[in-house]
Amino acid sequence: MGTADRDYFRDEEARYSAGGRPPLPIVTKTLLIANIVIFLLDLFTRGEGQDFGRINALFCFTIRSAFQEWRLWELLTFQFLHHDLLHIAFNSLAIFVFGPWIERWWGTGRFIAFYLLCGVAGALFFTLLTLAGILPDRDMPGVEIPLVGASAGIYGLLIGTAVIAPKSMVHLLLPPVTLTMRSLALWVIGIGVAIILGDILVGGAFFRNSGGEAGHLGGAILGFILTRFPFLLGKGQGRRSKIIRPREFRRKDGSPKLRPRTELDIASASEVDRILDKINREGIQSLTEQEHETLRKASQPRDER
Repeated sequence: MGTADRDYFRDEEARYSAGGRPPLPIVTKTLLIANIVIFLLDLFTRGEGQDFGRINALFCFTIRSAFQEWRLWELLTFQFLHHDLLHIAFNSLAIFVFGPWIERWWGTGRFIAFYLLCGVAGALFFTLLTLAGILPDRDMPGVEIPLVGASAGIYGLLIGTAVIAPKSMVHLLLPPVTLTMRSLALWVIGIGVAIILGDILVGGAFFRNSGGEAGHLGGAILGFILTRFPFLLGKGQGRRSKIIRPREFRRKDGSPKLRPRTELDIASASEVDRILDKINREGIQSLTEQEHETLRKASQPRDER
């Protein structure tokens, strides 16, 4: 029987034939829908010239309301609010690009925790820099500046992707350049730091979004920590997960780590074939925890299983 005749191959082919890419995972899709719907609902409640509608005004994050009035839910709700069309467009694009990588790597439940915790970290880092007097005051006291947007969680996604696949190539539209995920991560972190330092040292309209950049950096920092040490969210059973690539299934002497097929039952061999095919098509980040475990068991000597 050829590979194309196997049932699992036909199932995979049917799933990916439309558009040539896997469908969006459920949480990534839900985040996109929720952000867009909430933005539109808020937009329809805005008066002429208003930046915020009723939803943004009620659920945005400020240091005063969250920590002095104990509206702690704002640490979560602000992540689903956006200021204007450009804001929601860029954030939606970023979730669409990076969300599937991270969701498939973490799994559904841990991905939700990862994304929301990175958002919370953004608000907390903004709070820290404001209360420490590092961020300059603007037209209002720093504790009253509203924070909205999914960007802190998105920076966690971006940095997480850079940790998982640092040499993956990214093609940007603006500017039209191609660079590795590691380079992209370093650039966005560098821009954020430069804007904060520019606001402290120079000021002016160009550096006005230093508070937002503080939120971005907070999400990026936690995204790096959680992806580098995934056991913090219960992944990897207490040790740092290793990103396994197909070539690593061979020993240094060239002999395969996987046992000869005669030592595997037919069902296990077919499952390993399916998983390796999936790695070749979609990358290691697309594997579920169960698939990682299947490969780990398959690579062990028979008496160690």
